[in-house]
Amino acid sequence: MKVICSKSNLLKSVNIVSKAVSSKTNLPILECFLIEAMNGMIKITANDMELGIENIVEGKIEEEGTIAVEAKIFSEIIRRLPENDVTIKTSENYQVLITCEKSKFNISGRPGDDFTALPDIEKENYISLSQFALKEIIKQTIFSIADNDNNIIMTGELFEVDHNSFKVVSLDSHRISIRNIELKDDYEPVKMIIPGKTLNDLTKILSGETEDEIRIYFTKNHLLFEFDQTKVVSRIIEGEYFRIDQMLSNDYQTKVHINKRELLNCIERSTLLVREGDKRPIIMNITDGNMQLKMKSVIGTMDEDIMIEKEGKDIAIAFNPKFLIDAIRVIDDEEIDIYMMNAKAPCIIKDEKESYIYLILPVNFNPGM
Repeated sequence: MKVICSKSNLLKSVNIVSKAVSSKTNLPILECFLIEAMNGMIKITANDMELGIENIVEGKIEEEGTIAVEAKIFSEIIRRLPENDVTIKTSENYQVLITCEKSKFNISGRPGDDFTALPDIEKENYISLSQFALKEIIKQTIFSIADNDNNIIMTGELFEVDHNSFKVVSLDSHRISIRNIELKDDYEPVKMIIPGKTLNDLTKILSGETEDEIRIYFTKNHLLFEFDQTKVVSRIIEGEYFRIDQMLSNDYQTKVHINKRELLNCIERSTLLVREGDKRPIIMNITDGNMQLKMKSVIGTMDEDIMIEKEGKDIAIAFNPKFLIDAIRVIDDEEIDIYMMNAKAPCIIKDEKESYIYLILPVNFNPGM
């Protein structure tokens, strides 16, 4: 094999596929990139058996072939080469010669046949949306997946398609995040649980442009994200997702309409008094026209008032400030509505169309604080 690519194109591709290189494995081949120069295309692939990424690199093929190379050393070499064309040439004994200007590296490779190919995905059931929309709704929900695998269902997000409706749901034991968007076309109904790691990695390589399309293909065990010159294949999480509708209620005794930025700034200021690992609640005392926010810790106290519009009963309720910050920060609206039943029941932050819904459980607090 002999190919010639610009350093910038090669590095861009390496950065994309490196997210699917296994960091903890007893199989050395999973620590490799597969480089293929076949049928007029140069492809780089990584596959950790849970997530696989393939990217097409612009370049010139002088000799077709395949080779597997250790991803870490290959990445570091490409990253440090001069900004010029890079030539990659392999020999019959799987040695890889990398040259750029006066730099030459010779590293050992492996037969390309040893590499585990990405699964073939049938392109029957799919949805199409902009990269911007997908990146946004992942960003607006991913923070509330569980960070451990005590319940593996909670480590992923639910993707639910119902004709032209697309819902994304995440939850842990303290909160629920939901985003609903309308698709341009009608599609077959489908539900799938996508690993959070896959979605986190995906957001790092999406362009985020409204004009750029992404297609998501669904099969029984896998899904394929296809966009630009990239394919991302992921296993799905098996199991039935939680019945979210049973956890949401339209009943409330208090409704607060408040400026999002004022509330967010106030809560963020309160966390200045909270040391890492110290779980201190922020207390909201809601009366007509006013929300009083209080924080007390070993460092000191904070007391601040924000003007609000209130419907219903006065209420005093407390929350983990981080959970409020995570939800409020990703809402684009200037004004938000918060619905509460009592000091022991979760609050719900949502808009009228329910394009976003955030449910947050309150915490116990001492009313005398």
